[in-house]
Amino acid sequence: MPKNNTALTGLAAIALSMCVVTLAHAHHGFAFEFDPEQQGTVAGVVTDVRFTNPHVVYMIDVETADRTTEEWLLRTHNVGVMRRLGWDTQTIKVGDRIEASGSLGRGDTNKLSIDSVVLADGSLRMPRGGEYSDAYTTDEVNADLETFYGVTANDYAVDITGPWNNRYKFQLTVDDLEPKPTPFTAAGRAVFEATENWHDPAKSCKNGGLPRWFGMPVTLEILDAGGHYLMVNSSATRRIWMDGREPPEELLPSPMGFSLGRWEGNVLVIETTHLLPGWLDGSGLPMSGEGTRLVETYIVSEDRLTMERKMTIHDPYYTEPLVRTRGSARQDGLELAQGGSGCDPTSYLQDLWQQDRIETLWTN
Repeated sequence: MPKNNTALTGLAAIALSMCVVTLAHAHHGFAFEFDPEQQGTVAGVVTDVRFTNPHVVYMIDVETADRTTEEWLLRTHNVGVMRRLGWDTQTIKVGDRIEASGSLGRGDTNKLSIDSVVLADGSLRMPRGGEYSDAYTTDEVNADLETFYGVTANDYAVDITGPWNNRYKFQLTVDDLEPKPTPFTAAGRAVFEATENWHDPAKSCKNGGLPRWFGMPVTLEILDAGGHYLMVNSSATRRIWMDGREPPEELLPSPMGFSLGRWEGNVLVIETTHLLPGWLDGSGLPMSGEGTRLVETYIVSEDRLTMERKMTIHDPYYTEPLVRTRGSARQDGLELAQGGSGCDPTSYLQDLWQQDRIETLWTN
C-alpha cells in the first residue's frame, strides 16, 4: 500500500535523515528491503503480533492527517535474538499504542525496520541498540574439560560430539565472504544483478541452504551415529558420512547436499556436493548449485573447548574460491527454546500481494 503525502504531516510523520549502513542492518537482505538512508517514525495501534521466525513482525494502524487509516508493517529480528534481548509475546500486544523509529521500506511501501520503539507504558526499547550485538555474539566458553558432552560410536582422536555455541565470535552472514571485491564471473554477476529481495528462500520459510546454515548463530549439536555424524540445529539436520561412500547415482540435489567427512589429525574436513541453487549470504550472492563444491574444516583447539570453522566455496559464478570463517565453543547443555515458534511466511506473502509480485512464488 503506497504512502500518501498527507501522512507526512500527520501522526505518521516521516523524519528523513542520513544514517550509517551497519552489518546488523544487512542481515537477511536488509538492504534489499529497507533503505537505511531514509529514516522515519510512525505511531499507531497494534492490530497483529507475529512472534515467529524468520522475523518478528508487528502490524499497526496509523491515522493520517486527513483522518484515513494506513496499515504499516514493523519488522525486527528473529525470535531467538528477540528473546535474548528480553522480548516475548507480551512485550507488544494487540491494542497497544506504540511509536517506532527506524529504516523505511524501499519502493514507497508502508514498512519500517525497528531501531527503537516507545512501548504502550512509555518505556523506550532499542532492539538495534548496544545490547543488540550481545544477543548475536559472545566470546564466553560455557563448558569445562571435566564434563563429557556427547555419545560416541567411534574412537576418533578428537571427540566433537555434544552441543556447540555458534554465537562464539559470530559475525553476520552478509558481506562476510573473502576476498573482496567479490570475484564474479560474467555469469555470476548477471545472476546477482537480476536478484531481488523477493527471491530470498529464507523469507518464505524454505531451507536457506548449507552456506547460510553454516553461518547461523545458534546451538549446534553433533552426534556420532557410527558411519556418519549428525549435525543438528534449530533450522535443519545434516548428515556427514564418514565411511568413504560415493553418492548414489540417482541422488537429487538438495539445500544441504551430500557431505563426506574425514579426520586429518585434529581437523575434520568435509566436502559437499549435490546442492540446489541458492544464496550464499543475506545480500543475495548466488550459488550455482550444480557446479558448487564446498570444503569445510573444523579445527579443534588444544583444550578441546573451541573450534575454528572455515568454509571454502568453489563455484563457477566466481573466478576464485570464496571463504567464510566462524567460531564455535563447547556449551553446557542445549538451548531447546532457541528455535522460537517455527517459521511463518505470512508477512512475506502479504508483501508479495501488496507489491503485485505474487507470481514470484512460482517463477523463483
